[in-house]
Amino acid sequence: MLGGGFVGAAAMAAPPAEARRSGARATFVLVHGAWHGGWCWRRVAERLEQEGARVLAPTLTGLGERSHLLSANVSLETHIQDVVAVIEAEELRDVHLVGHSYAGMVVTGVCDRLKDRMASVTYLDAAVPADGQSMTTQQPGLSPEAAAATEAALRSLAPDGVAMAVPPDVSIFGVPAGSDDAAWLQRRLTPHPLRTWLEPIRLAQGGSQGLPRSYLHCVRPALTPSSFPAHHARLSRDPSWTVATLETGHDAMITAPDAVAERLMQPV
Repeated sequence: MLGGGFVGAAAMAAPPAEARRSGARATFVLVHGAWHGGWCWRRVAERLEQEGARVLAPTLTGLGERSHLLSANVSLETHIQDVVAVIEAEELRDVHLVGHSYAGMVVTGVCDRLKDRMASVTYLDAAVPADGQSMTTQQPGLSPEAAAATEAALRSLAPDGVAMAVPPDVSIFGVPAGSDDAAWLQRRLTPHPLRTWLEPIRLAQGGSQGLPRSYLHCVRPALTPSSFPAHHARLSRDPSWTVATLETGHDAMITAPDAVAERLMQPV
């Protein structure tokens, strides 16, 4: 049910590693996935900041420390605007935008609105929607019946019709059961607004198309069921993308922060 590299196009701004060598300061905006919050990027942010980068990790409306704002009105559009507002308010340019999991939907919408402010975009084991697709309709060859069944399953996770409950077993995110990290996740995860997964994205400018784009797929273990393996396979055949794998589970920013930070600092 969940949704995830690197690009070969010419960069619109100096890649992070080049920026570091030239004395410029790379800027990263890290966007979390469903049930998570900006807090989940802490380890990656620390490593990027050690390399001299500026890092922002906003929490989307209705989640994390903003869970008190959860309502039936929180939509995919709300979350896109959350990140757009941060970039505009901070007057950021040459942004290296990163989206994990569900946030692939969000960063695609942000790129569509603010393409001239983006230096690159990285999808970390994430959704890669086309215009008109939702989080639940990205599986190749998905039949109307299967799509309806998926939506029904999601609605069953949200008995109040507003938010999907936190998964009872956080090991689905690739975090070892019984570990300190699993306990940390279980404490911090919050219900996720259902509407954000069912709402189709509307792209007027092709989303992230035309930007340096990368896709990182987490393979040990891969998240199933999800559209991420299919995205990885498809994008591996597309020369406009740079694609790589990480030998860790879905929540790579928690289980493999060094590897994630190293990848993000490489040229796209």
